Amino acid sequence: MSDAPASAYDMSHADEAMERRTLAVMVDNEPGVLARVVGLFSARGYNIDSLTVAEVDDTRHRSRITIVTYGTPHMLEQIEAQLLRLVPVGRVVDITKSKRGVERELALVKVAGTGDKRVEALRIAEIFRANVIDTTNESFVFELTGASDKIDQFVALMKPLGLVELSRTGVLSIKRGKEKG
Repeated sequence: MSDAPASAYDMSHADEAMERRTLAVMVDNEPGVLARVVGLFSARGYNIDSLTVAEVDDTRHRSRITIVTYGTPHMLEQIEAQLLRLVPVGRVVDITKSKRGVERELALVKVAGTGDKRVEALRIAEIFRANVIDTTNESFVFELTGASDKIDQFVALMKPLGLVELSRTGVLSIKRGKEKG
């Protein structure tokens, strides 16, 4: 994924290494906010690898948008600055830069198989601490939570065993400790 193309908007830093960043963006929960945030990325040629949105404070009507993106350090600084200029955005936290950052993702993985492949899928699921949330005579649905790399590894191992379908939440993030992030 680190081979993401540089933005067409600013090629002056194209020789810089691409970095992955997870940004937590606190916004007012009102119509059109998500479209404005996504529009900012689209208009400048920035890619969003993962996007999750949920209301986190129903009394103040605040939502948290978690965005995973790639870019040069300069591009990522621009993204952060531009997000902060949007009126409904209250705060942007770069979780990736925080030593106290925690990132997790949830995946549902459907695997069909019989015989040895079925037994092997269950063995691998146990190693990865995936839960079986549905089973039939021909298939399983596993639930797996963890870092994106862990989910990628699990999916790669399930492909030859009969991977049928995959659904992922996208990255969620939070900072450890008593401070808000």
